[in-house]
Amino acid sequence: MADIPVALWLLLPFTILVALLAVYLSRNNRYRWFYILYKTLPRDARGAIGFAKVNWRLRNWEKTNMNAVKLFHSIVKKNPNKVAFHFEDQTWTFKQVLDYSRRVASYFHNAGYKQGDVVALLSTNRPEYVAIWLGLAEIGVQAALINSNLRQLPLIHSITKAVTGCTAIIFEAGELTDAVRDIESELNGMLKLQLGAGNSNLTGAKSLDTELEKVSTKPIPGAVEKLGPKDKLVYIYTSGTTGLPKAAVITHLRFMFMSTGVNIMLRVRENDCIYTPLPLYHTAGGMLGIGSVVLCGASMAIRKKFSVTNFWTDCIKYKCTAAQYIGETCRYLLSAPVKPEDRAHSVRIMFGNGLRPQIWTKFVDRFGIKEIGEFYGATEGNSNIVNFDNTVGAVGFVPRYAGKIYPLALVKVDEETGEPIRGPNGLCIRCKIGEAGVFVGKINKKRAVNDFHGYADQKASEKKIVTNVFEKGDAYFNSGDILEMDEFGYFYFRDRTGDTFRWKGENVATSEVEAVISNVAGLNDAVVYGVQIPGAEGRAGMASIVGITTEEDLAKLAAGIKSNLPSYARPIFLRVLKELPMTGTFKLKKVDLQKEAYNMDIVKDPMYYIDQKTGQFKRLTREVYQDILDKKFKV
Repeated sequence: MADIPVALWLLLPFTILVALLAVYLSRNNRYRWFYILYKTLPRDARGAIGFAKVNWRLRNWEKTNMNAVKLFHSIVKKNPNKVAFHFEDQTWTFKQVLDYSRRVASYFHNAGYKQGDVVALLSTNRPEYVAIWLGLAEIGVQAALINSNLRQLPLIHSITKAVTGCTAIIFEAGELTDAVRDIESELNGMLKLQLGAGNSNLTGAKSLDTELEKVSTKPIPGAVEKLGPKDKLVYIYTSGTTGLPKAAVITHLRFMFMSTGVNIMLRVRENDCIYTPLPLYHTAGGMLGIGSVVLCGASMAIRKKFSVTNFWTDCIKYKCTAAQYIGETCRYLLSAPVKPEDRAHSVRIMFGNGLRPQIWTKFVDRFGIKEIGEFYGATEGNSNIVNFDNTVGAVGFVPRYAGKIYPLALVKVDEETGEPIRGPNGLCIRCKIGEAGVFVGKINKKRAVNDFHGYADQKASEKKIVTNVFEKGDAYFNSGDILEMDEFGYFYFRDRTGDTFRWKGENVATSEVEAVISNVAGLNDAVVYGVQIPGAEGRAGMASIVGITTEEDLAKLAAGIKSNLPSYARPIFLRVLKELPMTGTFKLKKVDLQKEAYNMDIVKDPMYYIDQKTGQFKRLTREVYQDILDKKFKV
């Protein structure tokens, strides 16, 4: 609190004054406003102080031309021998992370890499992962953090097309070496560096470990000083709403904003040890989690991959006081048999997104979690909210009288097209309390918390911007998500619009899956959409396709899907049609297909499901359908 200027404390009484004014001006149900104020004042006071502190830090960093690498160096200087990362049986101090990152910086600097160049990073979770992108950032080179599940076309696209200037790839030994080998012909002489031991058998590939032994840990003179807060730091990939993966631009300032937001709003401190089994190529683990380490000085225990069996034992082993989650991990943990470790840990707070209200209370009661920090926000977006007061089911809040300070809103949307509905004046229609609508955030390039940097692909960025929303000439970021707000200003996630669904913690772009299926099936028409499975988080993929007539066709389709799509993007269900249903104006009736899903009481077409053991499509029978309804279906 001490680093907040005294003037900012005036924001708190100002907030209260605005709230009281709203009460006075309210003509209808005035007493209800008093009740709302009474219920939300403690929350809003904490939020106002936190919001002021975050904004003050961001403004100060902008004025002093600060960047994320400089901040990391200051953390190392303060606590060089403190443990930054626990990983399996390894411990990495902040000084070790710094030394490794500077070797990376020296190697690429000596190789002629300069500010603006891009290096693809394809690896699972490990301490080197963070040190590599920090080292590249030190000389102004951006790491493109590739999803390690990608194969074939999506992987090629992410490396060669989603970003410009990518001239090198660092890949982890083992399975990911095989993934790179499969696309080697597409890399066009790119510098290839293998992380970890093993013979890659890739033409011209070098061992990163061997190369780094040859270079110094000394800083590159003047390199860090050249970087500004609005320069690009890394690229993080997202499916957006359509198409192949898109590279979202993460600037130094955005990374600093996300990190300090967690640090302040959720009270994650430097004496905390955070446990994360989440992938470091995504925002949740790689930015919100890692940011608390490299910019705020906390420690972190990294796990290569989420494990139900080892989650709490790891937390106990590494003495973790905080942990990260996504909704799926919480459900898996809750479904596991009760054991002593469930409450033998020291975790006081868990933060993440997707914890469903149906299991929220059961989860915190069983595992003794005192605080849940549920947040909402898109990797590339400017609309970030957080629920820090344990309100069950809420993904965040904005006081109803604070719209001018933090301009977020819900607008009515067409269910079929996902497009905002406009009134006679051509402007969007604001949702009423309790009415679901698409979540949008006003773009203001003068304020870090409201700016929108979008994707490396400018055209993809433009598609996420909605203009003339509430005033002629304004511009808002369209999240593509359907939320609902209650009278207290809490937001609740409801669904996704457009051609994206979420499964196994990943966004799945249906057009990407449709393209793969169509190619595998001899260019037959196909449509993909998300369907709900009782007891499972998110939506599973389902494909409706024309032209599949034999068992051989099914086997070929299953094999093609497996080799070209990551596991989370593979359709669980398949419906075989004689033709795709169209409207009179030749628009696909995708919403109808999605509503019918795999309901055997409605659908009379042949339907199949993917067998998890064999990877083959099997006919959906009444018995299997009943298992799905009874939550016995394994996904």
